[in-house]
Amino acid sequence: MRRQIALLGAAILICYVALFVKFNQIQVFQADALNERTDNTRQLQRDFNEPRGSIITADGALAAFSEERRATLRYQRVYPEGDLLAAVTGYYSFGLGSSGVERSYNDELAGRTTALKLRELTGFFTDTSSEGDVVLTVRRDLQAVARDALGERQGAVVALDPRDGSVLALWSWPSFDPNQLSSNDTAQATAVKEFLDAVPQKPLLIRAYQENYFPGSTFKVVTAAAGLESRTVTPAAPDYPVVTEYTPPLTRQGISNFGGAPCGGTLFVILARSCNSSFAQMAVEQTGPEPMVAAAERVGFNDAPPIDLPDPARSVYPTDFGDVVERPPGRAPVTSDAPKLAQTAIGQNDVRATPLQMALVAAGVAAGGEVRAPHVMGEIRARDGSVVERYEPEVWRRAFSPADAATLRQAMVGVVADGTARNMAIPGFEVGAKTGTAQLGTTPPRSHGWMIAFGGRPGQEPTVAVAVIVENLSGATAETGGSTAGPVAREVLAAALGAG
Repeated sequence: MRRQIALLGAAILICYVALFVKFNQIQVFQADALNERTDNTRQLQRDFNEPRGSIITADGALAAFSEERRATLRYQRVYPEGDLLAAVTGYYSFGLGSSGVERSYNDELAGRTTALKLRELTGFFTDTSSEGDVVLTVRRDLQAVARDALGERQGAVVALDPRDGSVLALWSWPSFDPNQLSSNDTAQATAVKEFLDAVPQKPLLIRAYQENYFPGSTFKVVTAAAGLESRTVTPAAPDYPVVTEYTPPLTRQGISNFGGAPCGGTLFVILARSCNSSFAQMAVEQTGPEPMVAAAERVGFNDAPPIDLPDPARSVYPTDFGDVVERPPGRAPVTSDAPKLAQTAIGQNDVRATPLQMALVAAGVAAGGEVRAPHVMGEIRARDGSVVERYEPEVWRRAFSPADAATLRQAMVGVVADGTARNMAIPGFEVGAKTGTAQLGTTPPRSHGWMIAFGGRPGQEPTVAVAVIVENLSGATAETGGSTAGPVAREVLAAALGAG
């Protein structure tokens, strides 16, 4: 009898231990996964029946707030600016989940962080609630300038502060109205989502940081950096021949200059005139593959930028250019994929970049070689207006040495002073830029128009960097980055600098 009681006691103890372990596994280790399951409506019902913090732009515009409704769900999310800030705020939907800042800072908006909970406890005998407001670095006025300047052309605009990585504007067209997706009418919201998903232009895809493209000639800034870093290129040498095209080793297919024009010279000249032939020759004969890969990865290629928004796309630079087949004296080794290397030097072949990445390239030049992590959150405030968290700037990449950054900055200023980006000049400010026209094909000819730039007071550290892409332009020569993306970039840059 005692043995049976002992066995029963042991069995009960084992069951208790198993139950305890399972309880802790569910409550502690699986809690986040269970809360995020799409079929777990209990968490959602709780959230939609409790207040949620607001999203506010850097210049004080209300970007998102929760409106009380007398229905099954007490609150519904409202976006007063419609599609203007959708690329940043995202949406918050009972049936569809969330995106953008609504997802990245869900715990802050819902008041579930330790700092906000402590605020609630200190106000125990008042009506203080724990939800937090997210104050953005994005400016409503600058976002409107970006929207109006791009118009209804497919593309994207990014503006940021190179000194700390603050994103000042983040616009993509086509956009979407988050109010329609955040409706508490699940059937209606789902129908809108299905419609938007079926649109070929993909309005829910935030082109500014979730899509990558051929960067075209804007990538020549990175190629120039590879030449400077490898110490095979200086502002004085080589002096590239004035030719209409360059034919890499192991092929008879030449790389032509834009419009078949003759082009050549030293570094500042070939960047100002955007000589395809010279930069292709630089990559093949001066730098070689390894410095090109290293330079691209130092600015962030082959990695996703650490922006505080969901699902940023990686920018891509190829890393395999074949085996060495020849070692010419005084030149870089020739690899079996030398023609491919030449094409990557001008931002073609397998090179892909997001507009955000190219804005970070310009920012790295502007900031003395350091690329700060981009971010849209400026601070988190409690409901009483007190600040509980501020974003602390951090260096993501050390892209260029200070000396090389200074050389690249001077070269990009030269592109505005006497090159393909003359229309970027802003009186009273120092502006550096690089145009880009990424060709997509010849039947029929199409291209992307690019512009990257930075600006600030003469003799001071630049305060704004921008990148603009205008997608899928018709024609091979009539529409260039300077004539299409350039005016957009100039308007945004001028507004951010407070120029006239």
